[in-house]
Amino acid sequence: MTPAHASLVLVAICIVAAWQVGVIPVSAIQMAVGPALVPAGIVAMLSIVAVFYSYGAWRGRQPDESQAPGQTALAGSQWRMASLLSGGMVFVVMVSFAGFVLPATLCGMLIARAFDAPLNLKSALICGSVSSSFWILFSKVLGIGIGPATPFGF
Repeated sequence: MTPAHASLVLVAICIVAAWQVGVIPVSAIQMAVGPALVPAGIVAMLSIVAVFYSYGAWRGRQPDESQAPGQTALAGSQWRMASLLSGGMVFVVMVSFAGFVLPATLCGMLIARAFDAPLNLKSALICGSVSSSFWILFSKVLGIGIGPATPFGF
């Protein structure tokens, strides 16, 4: 993949992320700091970085390692990237009908798989406890409406 192609992928990811921040529901109470503030700030910063990278890529200032002689991609790099991106897509697609915890657990497992973690019971328990902790923190402690933990309304 050339830097120009990578920059297009980065911009596309930023557009999807901005869309996701835009669908975060507004809090029922009027707060100075709403639930979309931090995600919007992160997406804005990443978008700025993507724009600078894209500018450098289109001007030919980013190193193009796809054309380097004698170099090949790391073994399994395409599967790692597919696992990483599919983790995010699983969460985005499933969160509206399956609650928060199950999609976040599957997302975490697929992201961990991209970094060579096995897909087993231990991985499921770790990712499930992390996603449950995040749901409790945001939904119950902070009162941010991120939806039910399960599709059964818990």
